[in-house]
Amino acid sequence: MRVLVTGGAGYVGSTLVPALLAEGHHVRVLDRLRAGGEGLLSCCGHAGFEMVVGDVCDERAVAEALRGVDAIVHLAAVVGEPACAGEPAQAWMTNVEGTSTLVKLRQAGQSLLFASTGSVYGKVTDAVCTEATSVDPNTRYAKAKALGEQMVLDAGNAVVYRFATAFGVSQRLRTDLLVNDFVYKAVRQGYLVVYQPGFRRTLVHVRDMARSIVFALGNWHGLADDVYNVGNAELNLSKAAIAGAIARRTECYVHFAEFATDPDQRDYAVSYRKIEDKGFTAEVDLETGLAELCGAARLVP
Repeated sequence: MRVLVTGGAGYVGSTLVPALLAEGHHVRVLDRLRAGGEGLLSCCGHAGFEMVVGDVCDERAVAEALRGVDAIVHLAAVVGEPACAGEPAQAWMTNVEGTSTLVKLRQAGQSLLFASTGSVYGKVTDAVCTEATSVDPNTRYAKAKALGEQMVLDAGNAVVYRFATAFGVSQRLRTDLLVNDFVYKAVRQGYLVVYQPGFRRTLVHVRDMARSIVFALGNWHGLADDVYNVGNAELNLSKAAIAGAIARRTECYVHFAEFATDPDQRDYAVSYRKIEDKGFTAEVDLETGLAELCGAARLVP
């Protein structure tokens, strides 16, 4: 299969692209390389790898990248509310206009997997959040992703994945994600300051994110035109529990303080039964991910 991965040089893409190549797919990446392309260096010697440097908002670049592909994995985005709040115009262009451009230019026969987020649920009261839970986004990032979901579903031949909070080591490592940030500070500073410790987060390792996408491409007809929560059912954890696991591994000092709040106010467990019933189950546990992150935290600046 010939697969286009938008944003393929990013945190998830730099794990996904090698996985797709290993499965025998031809992979074309469209990325403007704002954060560099070092995460894909290991792919450059692979005959099935192709790089298009360009912006998902640029119709000419998108049209070139779409030529001849069978499937599209749309990862390109300004990710997270802090990043979107810092660059609201750029975030809107990439997250909304970029998705609109991709949907407009793709052919009906080109399948499209859209990477969304559990943040679209907003602040919910359900004990366990399922795909039937009402979408009520309350941040720029979540609102843009909700709009993107609707665009791709209306266009058809699409799958929407609402990913849990990502963590773990990638070839293009991010230290601003919740667990990654906690580990980095624990290792490099020796202490953590945690607010809203009782708030629950549900997690998914970046390798499981990549595996879930490979799974979707291989099982498309059983998944198409629907929405799925994707995460690890064993990793519905409070911030306090996450910090405690890190403290046991690093012996860092943890201080709980109520000095700030999360913009999206997520505090709920999430069900992954729907995607599990289709045959996909996340595998990487918290301790494995923490061990890798502790090693990585000593290597990155």
